[in-house]
Amino acid sequence: MTHPMTERAGSTPVLIGVGQHSERLGEDDYRGLSPVDLAARAAVVALADAGVAAAEIDLLACPRQFDESFPGIPAALGRPDNFTRAVARRLGADPARCIYSVAGGQSPQQLVTEFAGEIAAGRTRVALVVTSEAISTVLTQVSQPDPPDLTEITGIIDEDRGAGLGGIVTRTHVAHQLIDAPTQYALFENARRARLGQTRAEQAVEMGRWFAPFTRIAAENPHSAVRTVRTGAELMTVTDNNRVIVDPYPKAVVAREKVNQSAAVLITSEEVAEQLGVPREQWVYLRGHSDLRDRDAMLRADLSRSEPSLTAIDESLAMAGIDVGDVASFDLYSCFPVAVSTVAEGLGLSPEDPRGLTVTGGLPFFGGPGNGYSLHAIVETVVRCRRTPGAWGMVGANGGMLSKYSVGVYSTTPGGWEVGDDAALQARLDAAPDVPVAVVANGPATVETWTVKYDGPQRRAVVVGRLDDGRRFLANNVEGDDELIDLLLGDGGPGARIQVRSVPEGNRVAVSLARMDELVPRVPVGFRDSYRYAEIQRQGHVLEITLTGTDDRNLLDAAAHHELAGLFDAFEADRELRVAILTGAGTTTFAATSDLDHPIAALDANLPASGLAGLTHRRLTKPVIAALNGNALGGALEIALACHLVVAEEHVELGLPHARMGSIAASGGLVRLPRLVPANVANRMILTGVPISAVEAERWGLVARVVPPGDALKGARELAAEILLGAPGALRSSLEVMAAAGSLDDAAALKLSGDRLERLLISNDAAEAFVAGFEGRPPVWRNH
Repeated sequence: MTHPMTERAGSTPVLIGVGQHSERLGEDDYRGLSPVDLAARAAVVALADAGVAAAEIDLLACPRQFDESFPGIPAALGRPDNFTRAVARRLGADPARCIYSVAGGQSPQQLVTEFAGEIAAGRTRVALVVTSEAISTVLTQVSQPDPPDLTEITGIIDEDRGAGLGGIVTRTHVAHQLIDAPTQYALFENARRARLGQTRAEQAVEMGRWFAPFTRIAAENPHSAVRTVRTGAELMTVTDNNRVIVDPYPKAVVAREKVNQSAAVLITSEEVAEQLGVPREQWVYLRGHSDLRDRDAMLRADLSRSEPSLTAIDESLAMAGIDVGDVASFDLYSCFPVAVSTVAEGLGLSPEDPRGLTVTGGLPFFGGPGNGYSLHAIVETVVRCRRTPGAWGMVGANGGMLSKYSVGVYSTTPGGWEVGDDAALQARLDAAPDVPVAVVANGPATVETWTVKYDGPQRRAVVVGRLDDGRRFLANNVEGDDELIDLLLGDGGPGARIQVRSVPEGNRVAVSLARMDELVPRVPVGFRDSYRYAEIQRQGHVLEITLTGTDDRNLLDAAAHHELAGLFDAFEADRELRVAILTGAGTTTFAATSDLDHPIAALDANLPASGLAGLTHRRLTKPVIAALNGNALGGALEIALACHLVVAEEHVELGLPHARMGSIAASGGLVRLPRLVPANVANRMILTGVPISAVEAERWGLVARVVPPGDALKGARELAAEILLGAPGALRSSLEVMAAAGSLDDAAALKLSGDRLERLLISNDAAEAFVAGFEGRPPVWRNH
């Protein structure tokens, strides 16, 4: 599925210069270089390799530094305001474009592919891709009495593509401690073990087989962090120096990020290479390439395989006109054993393949310099291709959680530049159905895959399971439950029957229903004697709820949202209660939510299925009135919008300032507000973040009544009294039809209305309405 590109003569891209630099603590030539200086050293080597001056560079790009790959992580010693431009300045270059690319191990190969295409299209003349990490040096320097300041101000704004973490880490992942690469890859590893029917011992032997040959390559590489040949048994034997990181990974088979390594690749066209006097024996062509990605891990059909990586490899080899048997050297991304085995298995390669599966020594042994490892693999592949003209080398670069795969096939054999159809391939992959997911899971289930995390003496299980209806869920063990962990660490984990139950902290699993009831007793639906985050009062058929939160702003944390969810469950189940009023304590704030205080930390909030305050994701069957005694901003307004009516004191302001915090109103604000007010009003509130007054909100229909200060509860009670004049069944049916009407066409909505009317006409309350009218008295509703 490739398409030869119409080329100008001499426009075919070629790699003309490559370079690496590294340094290790304690060695004679160690200089403690900063990440920028380390990058410049590799770039100088690449430029010298090609015999090209830095002034020729018109495009310079760097994969993202590891400490900038995740939002909110501070730089221990400071960082440049523009990493790529700082590298250019070290070289004395002033490229027209500087690009700071996304995170992920796929990034170096992706950039080489992208810029080769730019060169072939005539948009770029000479491109330099550089990567570096000085994690080992920085961690050493930060503990020194007078550490250096690595802050560097260029004052120049160039292209920053962001971290590119979409679809890799979700709120559910965070809530269940699935936020680090070792834990995620361990789930894939154990899914593979389950598919192959391996015992723990057999799995350990196989992982050692994959990686033992890597140590032999690393031992011969002068840039390697570890230059010791080790057997598979040595790699997998747990010792004080080879502790278990997560099951089933001891430290020796996990990517080694504490290194000081940099690499650079220089790319241009045949025509420019001739002009610059680069000898033809230096030229290496990118003959095949593809960049594809997988969906969120929880949605994948098979957690033990990586179809996008194999599809990208097949496409790249086909583009080059070769097959796997023609490849002389491979470098398969090797952050963990499963990253190698899942690809090699699909290609029919064994651990003992005489060609080897790495050209560097792999991430656990050569080193895993953040997002930049694959550029080292490209450098080594180029060197091998030059050494053996006509040979083929393949680099497979993996990013995220087996999420992104970028492939390059290299050779000195000339060939025209081709543009693949990755969009069509991606569409085909995306067309496969998602596995259904239960964010909140309850009931009997089966273990699909698992891992156990070690934090000193503490052990925490992370389990991916399937409910009996086929939905996949994520869960942890109950703290202190060794019975489940012992099951998972034995040979009985794959396919084991378990019980899952949702609690405020997330989903929890146990080996049986009896064990679950012992560890997590069932909480019956009903009102408690007291609440931590609210006060309640029954006034006849009306329930009044006053939010108290955790501070004087009535701040609601995750535990508060769960408590309120249970409270509204009880309200919905109580037949005597027909209306609820929700207000806040004090006079300044109705409520506050963590989405505005700490937008990133809000990812850690394990919300109930019914959302903020147990309301924003609930389809209410009874009327709820929000009585705004104070400002309703952010999540507080989303809670109010989930209510059926809003009463606000005249001093109150209502707003959705999420955009100003780098966030969005994802708990209903972006959905409900545009339905209630004119489009220009919703746009103004959402896009500017500027709140509006209660008086203006009433004008647009967002607020039902504006009342004097101190009268919010009084106004809400008056509204509740008016609502109580209606029959409970009629109110429930009206709410049901109104809620459904938005997703139905007119005919279906009218049919639903007619069905509910027929049901009401034979109810006791309908008979009471008739009798009361005949007798000339108010009806006395019986709620049936």
